[in-house]
Amino acid sequence: MPNASDTHPPPAPGRASPGAGPAPAGGAAPRALVTVGRAVRLVAFLAGAALVLSFPNMAPNPYILSSGVIVASYACTATAWNFMGGFTGYISLGHAAFFGLGAYATGILIRDLSWSPFLAWLGAGAITVLVTVPVGVAALRVRGASFVIVSIAFVLILLLVSQAWRGFTGGSNGLVVPRPFPDLLRPEHHRVFYYLFVALLAVMLLVWWAIDRSRFGAGLKAVREDEDKAQSLGVPTRNYKLVAYLLSALFTGLSGGMYALWFGDLDPIFQFSILLGAYMVLMALLGGVRHLYGPLLGALIVGGALEYFKLEYGDTQLHLVAAATLLGVVVLFTPDGIIPAVRDLVRRFGPQDASIREVTAEELLADNRAAGDADPPAKGVTGPGGEAGR
Repeated sequence: MPNASDTHPPPAPGRASPGAGPAPAGGAAPRALVTVGRAVRLVAFLAGAALVLSFPNMAPNPYILSSGVIVASYACTATAWNFMGGFTGYISLGHAAFFGLGAYATGILIRDLSWSPFLAWLGAGAITVLVTVPVGVAALRVRGASFVIVSIAFVLILLLVSQAWRGFTGGSNGLVVPRPFPDLLRPEHHRVFYYLFVALLAVMLLVWWAIDRSRFGAGLKAVREDEDKAQSLGVPTRNYKLVAYLLSALFTGLSGGMYALWFGDLDPIFQFSILLGAYMVLMALLGGVRHLYGPLLGALIVGGALEYFKLEYGDTQLHLVAAATLLGVVVLFTPDGIIPAVRDLVRRFGPQDASIREVTAEELLADNRAAGDADPPAKGVTGPGGEAGR
């Protein structure tokens, strides 16, 4: 209780009481860590962007440059897949259907309608979305393993159609797409399309980043965590899932169309391959489906490994064994991906924030004195300049 001799006013809010010493800086360390983390991420982003943009100049030969184009196309397809698989948790093994649809639509629009290459590429993206609308409405009525089976059935149907419809798709002989830059030599052709794939990837990453921080993205994450609970809370889960599915199909179709313009020779067995869809899933899972750069990291690892195995061991099935082994390792040891695993490891061995701040005896005494000074004078105690209470 205050006495009559304590006539100094209580400390103002945010100021330490007299004799209490300097105010504790309990939040300074976490704020400093956040600032350092942001600086590290910015430096890593700039270094990675510089490395990606300078890769064509560092490639020692055209083969390595062409491998870079393939890895960039893998990064685009894995990121496109992540719009559906990462946000909603719906695992699709049939995204190769959208890849092949975009590729064949691009080639057919150029061959039959004489569209310019990149106008046909955009038109192929629109066609992919139009075809995906009824497929998505039907497929998204089921979940889990049933959705996986439906996605596989769709890609198998398109594979059979592309092989049987010889007059339209070329059948098993495939389809030849004219090169958009016929005057360029092959190395320069690779260089141009490397940057085109990187530009497409940058657009995808920007859209993914914007969705991740939007209300729409929060709804998709709610679907991923508990769809029934999200629906009971008023989230329009069916519409949200359909929009995510269409975005994923659009970007996958654009990736396929870009591949058609670059490679020029379409084979239905490759364009509509379930294995290609499995590679998309593996890349996204390896890097981390909940992280912006997860599919990109997975594409660098898986795509680089596939090209290495094909170069060293030729046309064998050893790369399939390696991919299956890698998928098993990911599922068993890093189910959330490499990036979340490394981040958790850093947090585990880094500085820890205490849940309860330790208070010294001097700080406790000063706090008690400040609280006592703030209390009004009790009955019967003379206040400063006042009369004794009755």
